[in-house]
Amino acid sequence: MRVMVMVKATQQSETGQLPSEQLLKDMMEFNNELVEAGIMKAGEGLKPSSEAVRVHFSGRERSVTDGPFAETKELVAGYWIWEVDSMEQAVEWVKRCPNPMESDSDIDIRPIFEIEDFAEIDPEGEIARGEEQLLNTMAGRNATVEPYLFFGGTCEDALRFYREAIGAEVGMVLRFSESPEPAPEGMVPEGFENKIMHCDFTVGNLRIMASDGCNEGEAPSGFRLALSVPTEEEAHRLFDALADGGTADMPLTKTFWSPCYGQVTDRFGVGWMVMVPGE
Repeated sequence: MRVMVMVKATQQSETGQLPSEQLLKDMMEFNNELVEAGIMKAGEGLKPSSEAVRVHFSGRERSVTDGPFAETKELVAGYWIWEVDSMEQAVEWVKRCPNPMESDSDIDIRPIFEIEDFAEIDPEGEIARGEEQLLNTMAGRNATVEPYLFFGGTCEDALRFYREAIGAEVGMVLRFSESPEPAPEGMVPEGFENKIMHCDFTVGNLRIMASDGCNEGEAPSGFRLALSVPTEEEAHRLFDALADGGTADMPLTKTFWSPCYGQVTDRFGVGWMVMVPGE
């Protein structure tokens, strides 16, 4: 179950009084324990209500009131979101918390509604499916997508080629023999001990991750990397460099979306679309 753990405001916190250095250290240590235990999912301190606003709803009318607000005992100075097995577990963790204020203080624990709690008024599960889609959308918008290429034993040669042909900058390189944990028996082909287990390189402003993988001779397929450059001269230069030892699948030409566009598959089987962006 999820709970919101709320640190109630005090007269001191409402004046904007900051915690002592020792209290900050103690709270940081406690938060580290929560994270290590898999309990803490989020948490922040809140500024005093003097910097807040309150929006009041009355039918279709809305009114806004600037802080500060008088009832300190009703205000929240900070919060956590925890994932716990029970309210009893949440209480035990709160008891271990350092006093979050320099004076006496209170912490409230409130269970968070889960979509299952609304099953009675959502018998067909339509609201639940909408909630799941909404959560997926939020997670996706916080994600970072980066291409990952597998070269089937030629990754080191590919890094050298991209460095020379298109100015790639190579970052970390980790070989199978350098892995902090041994690979499962039979996973890594014989002779791959010094092949690249993981690496990254940057072309322009795109970071690409890569590996030799665990299948000798495997080549990337089913996709292309789009490489955009400002001028036709640069497009021809990079297209020709990538085509060296590879295949010019579509020579550079003018299209309705680009003044200069072409497709090439390099010597390692990676497909590229080289283009000058259109207006």
